[in-house]
Amino acid sequence: MTLTTSTASTPAPAPALPVPTINAAFDGGNIQVVSIDDTGPETRIDLSIATDRDSDFFQWFYFRLAGVAAGRTVVFRILNAGRSAYPFGWPGYKVRGSTDRTAWRMVDTGYADGVLEWRWTAQTPLAWFAYFQPYTMEQHEALVARIAQAPGVSHRELGQSLDGQAIDYLRIGTGRKQVWLYGRQHPGESMTEWWMEGALERLTDPADPVTRDLLAKATFHVVPNMNPDGTRRGHLRTNAAGVNLNREWHAPSPERSPEVLCVRAMMDATGIDVAMDIHGDEAIPANFVAGFEGIPSWTDEHGEKFYEFGRRLAAHTPDFQTEQGYPKSAPGTANLSMSTNQLAERFGAVSMTLEMPFKDHDPNADPEFGWSGERSKKLAHAMLETLAGMIDEI
Repeated sequence: MTLTTSTASTPAPAPALPVPTINAAFDGGNIQVVSIDDTGPETRIDLSIATDRDSDFFQWFYFRLAGVAAGRTVVFRILNAGRSAYPFGWPGYKVRGSTDRTAWRMVDTGYADGVLEWRWTAQTPLAWFAYFQPYTMEQHEALVARIAQAPGVSHRELGQSLDGQAIDYLRIGTGRKQVWLYGRQHPGESMTEWWMEGALERLTDPADPVTRDLLAKATFHVVPNMNPDGTRRGHLRTNAAGVNLNREWHAPSPERSPEVLCVRAMMDATGIDVAMDIHGDEAIPANFVAGFEGIPSWTDEHGEKFYEFGRRLAAHTPDFQTEQGYPKSAPGTANLSMSTNQLAERFGAVSMTLEMPFKDHDPNADPEFGWSGERSKKLAHAMLETLAGMIDEI
């Protein structure tokens, strides 16, 4: 008699269904999970935004979603939106979403009773969401590496941040007029470094007749990111010590604001004829510039150069306007701790703060992408073209 042994085996268990996960532990990330409920017809994920370190500021968020089956809808709710730094900016705002971290489209978003809410139907294994199209420190490093190798560019590390990151400075041109471009004092305003990328690409294009002539008349000093610590940490408005750098320009210190200290020292060495401080605004759905009204040395002749730049820029591109903006400071009331006012007073510079929207530039709206990184780059081009047309008058 022959004995046989069965070779049949127990079937392997079916793989477990994916579990929704949220992750913000990456360069520029910021979110905290309150709860995830995957039991109903839709997945509900409640979140909160973390505050800047040693600060009450918060509004920037950036995170990744994984583990949601294709076709399933996720409802996101940011529960502490109403307590953020600028809650008046949420009405009319739309979250940016991406499945490849390249194209960031607006997602229909609602705001009620202090909660920001949106829905997302998964079609891919991963998705990312952010307050605005991100520009990470890795992107910054790549930009600096590329531009520093361009002909006619000199690079210098002006100093280091509180976390030890480099404050990168790029010098381009040989002209007599001294033009400073600096941005991202508030790290959550990521559109500012997209603008910087556009400006640097244009300034280093040897075939561009506009910037070639401009660089013969002006020397450009560019600090693409004033606040690398806040950028990497996912802050909205402050550096690693919880300090708002744009309130430090009257008296920067190594303990609180070494970023401003080293940049202002270089400005003192070069002098300034034109200064552009690049920012983003939470509430106003338009691009605009703010000036230096109210400084002690204000003259109408000085101010008229700033106003004329705005008028010419508005005539040059549909992505700029002069009707909406901030109220002007009354005579003698300018806050000299802010860079635009400090530099206008300190150097007699034609100094300005560009504000770009987290929403859209409504006078020339884009219903798919809203205001975006690419449009920020193109606005930089338009501003350089406008400056080229009036550099002899400044």
